[in-house]
Amino acid sequence: MSITIRRAVKEDCPRLMELIQELAEFEKAPDEVTVQMEHFVESGFGPNPVWWAFVAETEATAGQPAIIHGFALYYIRYSTWKGQRIYLEDLLVSEAMRGQGLGKLLFERVLQEAKEGNYSGMVWQVLDWNEPAINFYKKYNAAFDGGWMNCAISF
Repeated sequence: MSITIRRAVKEDCPRLMELIQELAEFEKAPDEVTVQMEHFVESGFGPNPVWWAFVAETEATAGQPAIIHGFALYYIRYSTWKGQRIYLEDLLVSEAMRGQGLGKLLFERVLQEAKEGNYSGMVWQVLDWNEPAINFYKKYNAAFDGGWMNCAISF
């Protein structure tokens, strides 16, 4: 099986939304995805994009189209202490393809993007019960900061 990591394009958005829903179900929050497709597309591919992504797909074969099996979606965050950093919003590999190295390829592609863009680093969140993800990030010597609490206001 041949895997390609490439930048997401507008036409990928329906599949990305399917994977986002899969992520929400994995995180035990299937009803929390409220973004509409039009807003999602505009936010990534409109005149002022606020997010970018890489996708992992298997190549097309005779009679089978290329299939996106995972993605890494990120945006630029500003830290008054560190400057511009990439914020990895979501890293997901479909359940059927986990354990085959796609997550590593996607994660390392975003790290490369951060280095090439001269950002001061990359930050992200991981749920405290997601042991496979935590163990994955530990392989990169990621620093885990338990001193902060997440806060949000929704409208």
